[in-house]
Amino acid sequence: MKESGSYKASDIEVLEGLEPVRLRPGMYIGGKDNAALHHLVKEVFDNAMDEVISDHANRISVTLKENNIIEIEDNGRGIPVDKHPKYKDKSALEVIMTTLHSGGKFNNKAYHTSGGLHGVGVSVVNALSEILDVEITRDGKVWGQSYSRGVAKTELRELRELKNRSGTKITFKPDPEIFGTNNNFSYKTIYEFIKSKAYLFSGVKIIWNCEVKIEDKHNIPQQETIHFPNGLADYMETWINEDKIVDKFFIGKSKLKGCGGEVSWAIGWDNKETQVISYCNTIKTGLGGTHEQGLKSALLKSIKNYGEMIKYKKANQISIEDILKGAKIIISVFIKDPEFQGQTKDKLLNREISKPIELAIADFFDHWLNESKEDSQNLFEHIDFYLEERLNRKSSKVFSRKNLTQRLRLPGKLADCILQEAEGTELFIVEGESAGGSAKQARNRNFQAILPLRGKVINVVSNTADKVKQNTEISNLEIALGCGILSHYKEADLRYEKVIIMTDADVDGAHIATLLMAYFFTMMPELIENGHLFLAKPPLYRISHGGEVFYAKDDIEKENMLSKLPKSQKIEIGRFKGLGEMTVPQLRETAMSPDSRILLKVQMTKDMFELSKQVDRLMGKNPEERFLFIQEQALRKKESLGNILDV
Repeated sequence: MKESGSYKASDIEVLEGLEPVRLRPGMYIGGKDNAALHHLVKEVFDNAMDEVISDHANRISVTLKENNIIEIEDNGRGIPVDKHPKYKDKSALEVIMTTLHSGGKFNNKAYHTSGGLHGVGVSVVNALSEILDVEITRDGKVWGQSYSRGVAKTELRELRELKNRSGTKITFKPDPEIFGTNNNFSYKTIYEFIKSKAYLFSGVKIIWNCEVKIEDKHNIPQQETIHFPNGLADYMETWINEDKIVDKFFIGKSKLKGCGGEVSWAIGWDNKETQVISYCNTIKTGLGGTHEQGLKSALLKSIKNYGEMIKYKKANQISIEDILKGAKIIISVFIKDPEFQGQTKDKLLNREISKPIELAIADFFDHWLNESKEDSQNLFEHIDFYLEERLNRKSSKVFSRKNLTQRLRLPGKLADCILQEAEGTELFIVEGESAGGSAKQARNRNFQAILPLRGKVINVVSNTADKVKQNTEISNLEIALGCGILSHYKEADLRYEKVIIMTDADVDGAHIATLLMAYFFTMMPELIENGHLFLAKPPLYRISHGGEVFYAKDDIEKENMLSKLPKSQKIEIGRFKGLGEMTVPQLRETAMSPDSRILLKVQMTKDMFELSKQVDRLMGKNPEERFLFIQEQALRKKESLGNILDV
């Protein structure tokens, strides 16, 4: 053992100010590639859009200059320039530009709804820019300050007087030390990004000016005033202009009852690929989230109800898959306190909005179906075509679950479901007999099966193939699924459509889920690629208040809920130590019922080679690599207030 004297206080490195951003930019903008470069533009532009959304601005100008420089200006209120009460020697502007987790969006005093809630956006842009100049117009004067790599290079200075104007202008150049010398802005990417924002908010005018020569083949103007007075309706006209299934698009807007906020949507159908685009507070949520779930539930509910009303014989067999074939969908929500997955905000997590969105859209869609008879008939013929195709495809794969059970000699702990075909069935993998017993009572026996596992699953990455093969729990899992592993994997033999990992909502549960995901990635990657693997998200807390019950997935959601509840009535908080402690109705409602649960689909966001390297780094035999990852995640968690682990 080495002497403790080799490790001293002087060995501890303390990162101050914006140093962590420059050291680990991937934690804040997802990397150093071209997508991360353009994320800087999004951060600054979204701040300007927040002024528009809050009705303090109606114009934004974006100018792409030579030498990889971009200028973004709004006519909003202008960032405050007076001294900050906490930092007496600095202006509010300098605090915002040089301090993580600072800004006017942590409460609702300055912004009712906004996209940038972490308070790190513009300071991160500043930290990763070689040069950044700010001009603030307010109170009859124009103020300016210059920065470089997160550090103020000049004092805040008064530039000139300017009456009857206000706003913020930020001009910056990404740092080539971070992004490389050949990583440049794409005028096509930026133009399409700002154009999508104009569709989402009909009241904004965006002035586009590109000082870089644009090649004719891209069909992008050098200058343009982008404005769409009809919002999403204008977008749909450009998106679907031929081969329409319905002539009248399903477009609407509604307030969200019970949770505040507003939802707007536009849906059309053609014979091309399905595309669903979603936004929250004008932030694009590329991985979807609870707003998409609410919309899909509304479409399925309304289509089935209308099908039964018109005596469509297969109404109860319609799935959301049939409805979404050829669909072009945009959904946009504006809500207070949005919860996103990660700093890049790719997924919306607010559970409380899913049901209000479903109710709002279903009500409008019911009217649309009844009023647009010809379009409704065309839509049902379209859905019927894909329903028949799916049923025919399924019939070729139907097998007798009884015969398969006899042949495979399924594990005794498996509580199988009644349905004989794989489609529509679900296997819940749970840890422990207690959780398994609760899950068996809470399930729908028709299509949900339960397989309890004993203890933590073996780490297939760091153990030998022989040791993995001899593991009883792994063997039971492989037999229950029936599809084989590695080169012997056969999609047609998979006994369940969904494989759902359901563990306790704590650190141990997350560890077990990680081990199981590592197993599927290593032994059955096709199961993930084909969209069969999911994570259930049971809550950690139960909150009772005035006869109402709320569930929170973690401490952050719990504190957020408590802050909104009036203190006039008694509040009781219960923490679930595990799934086995939940009552059967609680487990059914929060984690197992398709009508109210939240499932996260496990997806491969990188190619197999990159993913294999990452899994080996996290789960393999090299502890140094794992320790480095833990350090990175600890810093990320500290700076981003508890982001979800990116699997």
